[in-house]
Amino acid sequence: MRIGFGLVWLVDAALKWLPAYRTNFLQQLRIGAQGQPWWLHPWFHLVLGVASSRAVLLAYGSAVVETLLAFALIVGFARKSVYVGGAIYSLLVWATADGFGGPYSASSTDVGPAIIYSVVFLALLVVNARSETSNYSVDRLIERRWPGWRRVAEIGGQT
Repeated sequence: MRIGFGLVWLVDAALKWLPAYRTNFLQQLRIGAQGQPWWLHPWFHLVLGVASSRAVLLAYGSAVVETLLAFALIVGFARKSVYVGGAIYSLLVWATADGFGGPYSASSTDVGPAIIYSVVFLALLVVNARSETSNYSVDRLIERRWPGWRRVAEIGGQT
Protein backbone atom coordinates (compact mmCIF):
# COMPACT_ATOMS: atom_id res chain seq x y z
CA MET A 1 0.00 0.00 0.00
CA ARG A 2 2.83 2.36 0.92
CA ILE A 3 4.65 1.83 -2.36
CA GLY A 4 1.46 2.25 -4.42
CA PHE A 5 0.66 5.47 -2.58
CA GLY A 6 4.22 6.60 -3.25
CA LEU A 7 3.70 6.01 -6.97
CA VAL A 8 0.57 8.18 -6.85
CA TRP A 9 2.63 10.92 -5.21
CA LEU A 10 5.36 10.47 -7.81
CA VAL A 11 2.87 11.13 -10.62
CA ASP A 12 1.55 14.15 -8.73
CA ALA A 13 5.09 15.41 -8.16
CA ALA A 14 5.97 15.00 -11.84
CA LEU A 15 3.00 17.20 -12.74
CA LYS A 16 4.18 19.82 -10.25
CA TRP A 17 7.49 20.15 -12.13
CA LEU A 18 5.72 21.14 -15.35
CA PRO A 19 5.87 24.87 -16.27
CA ALA A 20 2.08 25.10 -16.37
CA TYR A 21 1.89 24.39 -12.63
CA ARG A 22 4.17 27.31 -11.77
CA THR A 23 2.31 29.56 -14.20
CA ASN A 24 -1.11 28.70 -12.72
CA PHE A 25 -0.12 28.30 -9.05
CA LEU A 26 -1.60 31.57 -7.81
CA GLN A 27 -4.70 31.11 -9.95
CA GLN A 28 -5.31 27.70 -8.34
CA LEU A 29 -5.21 29.33 -4.92
CA ARG A 30 -7.68 31.98 -6.11
CA ILE A 31 -10.00 29.27 -7.42
CA GLY A 32 -9.83 27.52 -4.05
CA ALA A 33 -10.86 30.76 -2.36
CA GLN A 34 -13.90 31.37 -4.58
CA GLY A 35 -17.32 30.73 -3.13
CA GLN A 36 -16.10 30.17 0.41
CA PRO A 37 -18.21 31.29 3.38
CA TRP A 38 -17.55 34.77 4.74
CA TRP A 39 -15.88 33.46 7.89
CA LEU A 40 -13.13 31.79 5.79
CA HIS A 41 -12.35 34.95 3.81
CA PRO A 42 -9.63 36.11 6.26
CA TRP A 43 -7.84 32.76 5.89
CA PHE A 44 -7.87 32.86 2.10
CA HIS A 45 -6.93 36.54 2.09
CA LEU A 46 -3.87 35.66 4.21
CA VAL A 47 -2.95 32.72 1.95
CA LEU A 48 -3.26 34.79 -1.21
CA GLY A 49 -1.33 37.66 0.38
CA VAL A 50 1.56 35.40 1.32
CA ALA A 51 1.56 33.57 -2.01
CA SER A 52 1.13 36.55 -4.33
CA SER A 53 4.76 37.69 -4.13
CA ARG A 54 6.17 34.16 -3.72
CA ALA A 55 4.12 32.09 -6.17
CA VAL A 56 7.04 30.61 -8.12
CA LEU A 57 8.99 29.83 -4.95
CA LEU A 58 5.95 28.14 -3.38
CA ALA A 59 5.26 26.21 -6.59
CA TYR A 60 8.84 24.89 -6.63
CA GLY A 61 8.54 24.17 -2.92
CA SER A 62 5.42 22.09 -3.55
CA ALA A 63 7.21 20.17 -6.29
CA VAL A 64 10.18 19.47 -4.01
CA VAL A 65 8.02 18.39 -1.05
CA GLU A 66 5.89 16.10 -3.19
CA THR A 67 8.94 14.56 -4.86
CA LEU A 68 10.54 13.88 -1.47
CA LEU A 69 7.28 12.40 -0.15
CA ALA A 70 7.02 10.15 -3.19
CA PHE A 71 10.55 8.79 -2.90
CA ALA A 72 10.34 8.39 0.89
CA LEU A 73 7.11 6.43 0.51
CA ILE A 74 8.45 4.23 -2.28
CA VAL A 75 11.67 3.28 -0.51
CA GLY A 76 10.26 3.33 3.04
CA PHE A 77 12.51 6.04 4.46
CA ALA A 78 11.66 7.65 7.84
CA ARG A 79 8.15 6.24 7.61
CA LYS A 80 6.63 7.61 10.82
CA SER A 81 7.96 11.10 10.16
CA VAL A 82 6.93 10.97 6.51
CA TYR A 83 3.40 9.79 7.38
CA VAL A 84 2.90 12.59 9.90
CA GLY A 85 4.52 15.22 7.67
CA GLY A 86 2.59 14.02 4.63
CA ALA A 87 -0.71 14.21 6.52
CA ILE A 88 0.06 17.76 7.64
CA TYR A 89 1.16 18.80 4.14
CA SER A 90 -2.00 17.28 2.64
CA LEU A 91 -4.16 19.15 5.14
CA LEU A 92 -2.37 22.36 4.19
CA VAL A 93 -3.09 21.74 0.50
CA TRP A 94 -6.72 20.93 1.37
CA ALA A 95 -7.01 24.18 3.37
CA THR A 96 -5.58 26.30 0.55
CA ALA A 97 -5.66 25.18 -3.09
CA ASP A 98 -8.49 22.69 -2.49
CA GLY A 99 -10.51 25.32 -0.64
CA PHE A 100 -11.44 22.84 2.11
CA GLY A 101 -13.12 20.82 -0.64
CA GLY A 102 -15.82 23.48 -0.93
CA PRO A 103 -17.79 25.45 -1.54
CA TYR A 104 -20.41 23.02 -0.38
CA SER A 105 -24.01 22.92 -1.55
CA ALA A 106 -26.86 20.44 -1.66
CA SER A 107 -25.31 18.87 -4.76
CA SER A 108 -21.74 18.62 -3.39
CA THR A 109 -20.29 15.13 -3.56
CA ASP A 110 -16.53 15.64 -3.29
CA VAL A 111 -14.46 16.81 -0.33
CA GLY A 112 -11.31 17.04 -2.44
CA PRO A 113 -8.40 14.65 -2.87
CA ALA A 114 -6.02 16.24 -0.37
CA ILE A 115 -8.14 15.32 2.65
CA ILE A 116 -8.26 11.74 1.40
CA TYR A 117 -4.45 11.79 1.12
CA SER A 118 -4.30 12.86 4.78
CA VAL A 119 -6.51 9.96 5.76
CA VAL A 120 -4.31 7.52 3.81
CA PHE A 121 -1.18 8.89 5.51
CA LEU A 122 -2.83 8.42 8.91
CA ALA A 123 -3.94 4.91 7.95
CA LEU A 124 -0.34 4.08 7.00
CA LEU A 125 0.73 5.42 10.40
CA VAL A 126 -1.73 3.08 12.14
CA VAL A 127 -0.61 0.12 10.02
CA ASN A 128 3.01 0.98 10.82
CA ALA A 129 2.20 1.06 14.54
CA ARG A 130 0.59 -2.39 14.42
CA SER A 131 3.27 -4.20 12.45
CA GLU A 132 6.94 -4.96 12.60
CA THR A 133 9.43 -3.04 10.50
CA SER A 134 8.63 -3.53 6.84
CA ASN A 135 10.96 -5.91 5.04
CA TYR A 136 10.61 -3.64 2.02
CA SER A 137 11.93 -0.43 3.52
CA VAL A 138 15.20 1.40 3.79
CA ASP A 139 14.31 1.94 7.44
CA ARG A 140 14.92 -1.74 8.15
CA LEU A 141 18.44 -1.50 6.76
CA ILE A 142 19.18 1.70 8.69
CA GLU A 143 17.79 0.25 11.95
CA ARG A 144 20.17 -2.72 11.71
CA ARG A 145 23.12 -0.33 11.74
CA TRP A 146 21.65 2.41 13.97
CA PRO A 147 18.90 1.09 16.27
CA GLY A 148 18.09 4.67 17.36
CA TRP A 149 16.63 5.25 13.89
CA ARG A 150 13.47 3.54 15.19
CA ARG A 151 12.50 6.89 16.76
CA VAL A 152 12.22 8.37 13.25
CA ALA A 153 10.75 5.34 11.50
CA GLU A 154 8.51 3.53 13.98
CA ILE A 155 5.66 4.36 16.35
CA GLY A 156 6.93 3.88 19.88
CA GLY A 157 10.39 3.68 18.37
CA GLN A 158 12.43 3.44 21.59
CA THR A 159 15.58 1.40 21.26
